Amino acid sequence: MKLPIRNRQLAGQALAQELASRIDREDLLILALPRGGVPVAYELAVKFDVPLDLMLVRKLGTPGYVELAMGAIASGGVRVLNEDIVSSLGITSEVIDKVSREEEKELARREQVYRGKRPRPKIENQQVLLVDDGIATGATMRAAIAALRQQKPRRIIIAVPVAPPDTIRLLRNEADEVVCLATPEPFMAIGNWYADFNQVTDEEVRQLLTDRWESTSQ
Repeated sequence: MKLPIRNRQLAGQALAQELASRIDREDLLILALPRGGVPVAYELAVKFDVPLDLMLVRKLGTPGYVELAMGAIASGGVRVLNEDIVSSLGITSEVIDKVSREEEKELARREQVYRGKRPRPKIENQQVLLVDDGIATGATMRAAIAALRQQKPRRIIIAVPVAPPDTIRLLRNEADEVVCLATPEPFMAIGNWYADFNQVTDEEVRQLLTDRWESTSQ
């Protein structure tokens, strides 16, 4: 894929084109990591005419370096730590627990704002396509995989436009398949590889989800 990527919508369309001949659409459920993953996943859901829902995950930012993920949490009480970062920076369990509690509040807020009273999707025996707008350390995606495994899906496929090659190698050990359009080095940050990387708002997430929920319920 040519870099920089123009925007998340075109990234989703490019992923859909890449997956079109490879994906088994039977029992396929697309789960987006909000907020940035939702516009990407929406394009896939429209292309394949399958349900779209959320995989709620929160990065655990390293104190003093909040963009650096020391781990992540996901719905269902799952917590995944980046042991290399925790060890090298000497981060204590008390600090990890404090940051986790703060992020759990945001996880609950997003669940209410985005989903309301709508039930979570059925995961068991489904083929799940996990989508984000990019991956850096892989902590949030690993937490998502761990949370999904507890619910016994038939298959987990990760689909992202851009990620560093070492993270992709790591995730291939945890997911059933990983599809990534570009693996530039040095990577630095996801936003470096987009021409338009404006923050996705809560309202945009709600609108895209509502559109798909209404389309797939007819």
